[in-house]
Amino acid sequence: MSNQIIECVPNISEGRDELKIKAITDVIETVEGVMLLNVDPGKATNRTVITFAGEPKAVIEAAFLVVKKASELIDMSKHKGEHPRFGATDVCPLVPIANISMEETVQYAHELGERIGKELNIPIYFYENAAKSANRKNLATVRKGEYEGLRDKLNDPTWTADFGPKTYIDAVAKTGATAVSARDFLVAYNINLNSTSTRRANSIAFDIRERGRVKREGDPITGKIVKDEKGNPVNEPGLLKAVKGIGWFIEEYGIAQISYNLTNISITPIHVAFDKTFERAEARGLRVTGSELIGLVPKAALIQAGKYFLQKQQRSLGIHDDEIIKIAVKSLGLDELAPFNIRERVIEYILEDRMSQGKSKLVDMSLLKFANETASESPAPGGGSISAYVGVLGVSLGTMVANLSSHKRGWDDKWEYYSEWAEKGQAYKDELLRLVDEDTNAFNRIMDAFGLPKNSEAEKSVRKETILEATKGATMVPFNIMEMALASMEVMLEMAKSGLMASISDAGVGALCARTAVRGAYLNVRINVKDMEAPEFVSDILKRAEAIDNNATIIEKEILALVDNGL
Repeated sequence: MSNQIIECVPNISEGRDELKIKAITDVIETVEGVMLLNVDPGKATNRTVITFAGEPKAVIEAAFLVVKKASELIDMSKHKGEHPRFGATDVCPLVPIANISMEETVQYAHELGERIGKELNIPIYFYENAAKSANRKNLATVRKGEYEGLRDKLNDPTWTADFGPKTYIDAVAKTGATAVSARDFLVAYNINLNSTSTRRANSIAFDIRERGRVKREGDPITGKIVKDEKGNPVNEPGLLKAVKGIGWFIEEYGIAQISYNLTNISITPIHVAFDKTFERAEARGLRVTGSELIGLVPKAALIQAGKYFLQKQQRSLGIHDDEIIKIAVKSLGLDELAPFNIRERVIEYILEDRMSQGKSKLVDMSLLKFANETASESPAPGGGSISAYVGVLGVSLGTMVANLSSHKRGWDDKWEYYSEWAEKGQAYKDELLRLVDEDTNAFNRIMDAFGLPKNSEAEKSVRKETILEATKGATMVPFNIMEMALASMEVMLEMAKSGLMASISDAGVGALCARTAVRGAYLNVRINVKDMEAPEFVSDILKRAEAIDNNATIIEKEILALVDNGL
């Protein structure tokens, strides 16, 4: 339903020459579908961390261009810097952000690494989740010896590059090697205390972080340090995995904080770190007053946090994403030290806003403007977009009944049941909203196809085929509206059966809207295939559409019968 988004964070071995850095980052913005989010140069390290994100194929293309340009402009034989490194593009990790699994991200990392190795003749080592052997998972192990030891590494049969040159050739002397990975999103997260004590903040950090604290005999602070047979200190593990942490005092705020790196938020999410810290602070006579996210955060992390706190309140989760995120922001106290603007801090929203600059979407219009645009002489929005939006209104009513039922006094034991139905309704609503604009976009693609040149037989052939494919695509959009509107009727049916009786008429109106959406979209399917020269496609799509239309009629009658009995 929604676009897949990955983030790429290449680290290049140049942090001082602004012109070189700009030349390298400029190539990112030549790739459509990718947004440059951050460029962070370090003079002492002579290294720049670049962050960009977008749809996977586009990100892979931009990453390749970054590595290519860096290999042209950076000469590793002359590089000096404080940070460990072994290549012009030292590391190039991919991070799954939205609607994509780690397994899929690993595949993209392998695709990127293979292309860099083969086309740019740069040795490639895969690490972390992309590693092809257990001994290469750790970046420090892969990069051991750094650039100065790269000749020996490549000559060692146990360290043959995954792709690219297998020996130390002249080109490698300039470019070095590149480590490519797929890794989880790292969140830098600080939790605020009503204290100025770094020692007490550290005590809480040691309780929480995976490494824990040094084990001592007797008194945990002053007791003798316990050591293993090799003489190394023994640690008592902390409460949470994939968490690094330390306490410090922030003079700017006048408070102590616990500074965490959440290295895998699928293992330890933000809200879990917050709540555990709250517990340990309270046990030590301290209070957590809020928290602070550093940099950008994936939308899913805040949605997960918002739902967690809603569940604790026994409130419905079937509300709009923005409302869920507001709950997360308030519950975590993310706005204690400074305003937390989700449009500037959530990766998906930043991408959405930047990519939509200069583009108007129907769903962003006011009701008045949408109505006026529909009534104008413009052919779009047409019946397909209107059908989708009527479907949006229908399932929104069904979702409203589910939310009201979830919060009804005396039905506390049923709140989760109705919350689940409200969540289903929100998912249908979101997809139908997407189809409002997609129908108009599909119409515009047909118009673009008709505008293709037809000066030669070859051009006429291409034009005819493009028109046919665009028309098929434009037919599938209203067909998808039919499918989604029909599926959404399950929400209204269940609410008519078991929802809040005082709102049963709303479930009925929702069903009427959904039925209208199905029938309206059906008309659009039929007119789109009317003159189409693709008999098999036409026969199949009409047969399937007719079945959906018939099913919608049956379900509508069932819902309205329940409504009539309840009135």
